[in-house]
Amino acid sequence: MFCHYTARAVRQMISSAKQVVMLTQARTLASPPTPLSSHPTNVRLVPEPNRSFVTMTTNNDDPHEVDAIFQRKHSLRSKLRKDLKNMDPIRRSEEDNAIQSIVLEAPWFKASKSLCAYISCAALREVDTSRIVSQVLSKPTQEQKKLYVPRVEDRNSNMRMLKISNVDDLVINSMNILEPSLVDCDGKQREDVMEASNPVDLFILPGLAFDRSGRRLGRSGGYYDLFLMKYQELAKQRKWKQPLLVALSYSLQIVDEGGIAVTSNDVPVDALVSPAGFIPLSPAALDRV
Repeated sequence: MFCHYTARAVRQMISSAKQVVMLTQARTLASPPTPLSSHPTNVRLVPEPNRSFVTMTTNNDDPHEVDAIFQRKHSLRSKLRKDLKNMDPIRRSEEDNAIQSIVLEAPWFKASKSLCAYISCAALREVDTSRIVSQVLSKPTQEQKKLYVPRVEDRNSNMRMLKISNVDDLVINSMNILEPSLVDCDGKQREDVMEASNPVDLFILPGLAFDRSGRRLGRSGGYYDLFLMKYQELAKQRKWKQPLLVALSYSLQIVDEGGIAVTSNDVPVDALVSPAGFIPLSPAALDRV
């Protein structure tokens, strides 16, 4: 399934974002999501007693075990795609705005100076990021966070993150998905985050499903997992602090702990943002609360 956004459509979405959130804030959810915690703030403090953080050091070298994992992933992807397709449009809009409001007000977002974020695609039923992108790009140049967004290079899971400073820096690729052009308006090559002189503080990530141990189920392409492993290795080599990996999730995308099968190539996230709030899932995320 491909996304049919145009740059003009994105500008219209961004320009109307404030009106949408004002309308949303004035309403009460018709069927609010089940709270992940009774804590009165937007932070659900995890891990709970006697729980452990997920690590990706499982022994998945056995071909039969790997095949079984891929079958479980395929089954869960099919279920989540169906659930997202059947999600009520009003509920989706309300959750989009709730999630983005939490991100924009979060201290870890406000403190970030450089971030990588995805450009949401409605046809893929990803959590909307238009308000987040709008806020970053609307600041004066000297106050603007550095924003890098994905550009798919090929069908072999290779992806780059290139810096943009305006929504007009986005073009439609061969799959009708918006991504950054290779050069800016002056004909200069865009800055690649892998070649940047300073580290990225934050990654805002999409996905199909997540659990409370940090496991993330993508769309089977492996683009984000491969890129994250490369960037984490780069940060290690340069002795940079590892970036905070935050995934945005609709309520229905959070599954029971252990419900997502993983291999050693699957990179866990540090935290989730759902309509219920910010859910830290790693020591790094707990440090940011």
